[in-house]
Amino acid sequence: MSDTPLPQPLLEDDELERLDEFLDSERVDPDALDLISAHGFLVALAVAPREIEATTWVAELFHGEPAFADAAERSEILGLLEKLRGNAIDTLEQGGLPELPFELTLDGAAPEETPIGDWCAGFMEGVFLDEAAWFEQDEETVATLLLPFMALSGLFDDEPDMADMTADTARLESLAGQLPDLVLDLYLHYRVPPETPKPMPRKKKPAGRSAGKGKPGGKH
Repeated sequence: MSDTPLPQPLLEDDELERLDEFLDSERVDPDALDLISAHGFLVALAVAPREIEATTWVAELFHGEPAFADAAERSEILGLLEKLRGNAIDTLEQGGLPELPFELTLDGAAPEETPIGDWCAGFMEGVFLDEAAWFEQDEETVATLLLPFMALSGLFDDEPDMADMTADTARLESLAGQLPDLVLDLYLHYRVPPETPKPMPRKKKPAGRSAGKGKPGGKH
């Protein structure tokens, strides 16, 4: 479609570089999320059906408290993370697509060996943070919507139910290209109320005592 919106970057390039530099530094726990995983994690928090306390998700992202140089650096880094999450919310709220900081193609590689796999693994970390809320309503639909993220994350390769999907390289390649749209689909699932079934039209009763009298569909 010609009116398909272009994906919107969630941070400027220099802001992403600053986060990358910090998350890759020795002042952060080795098990902390890197830039790509953190991006997926924060987009998941933007999609999430309910708000997570910042202290909770910050501790999860960093696996503890980093060794910030000073209060100014702490404010700068946490501000960039919050800005990324906030921009994701704003973009999705307007029906836009988030731009992901990598090419949306696997080029024949296993997903877990690519930024796509890292991003989806980070996204799933965001889901695990409040898993009950994600699956609280319409569990089957949510599971279907999350399936591509699970398959591409590489976290579920040992699951028998996932074997056919992870072995289908053409399908995985297709799903990778759809990630921004899949994110929006999930966001809308939680924000747009399901359509209420339209009331069934009343069946016209056969003409009884006075055929031809009264208005069709009329009552009383």
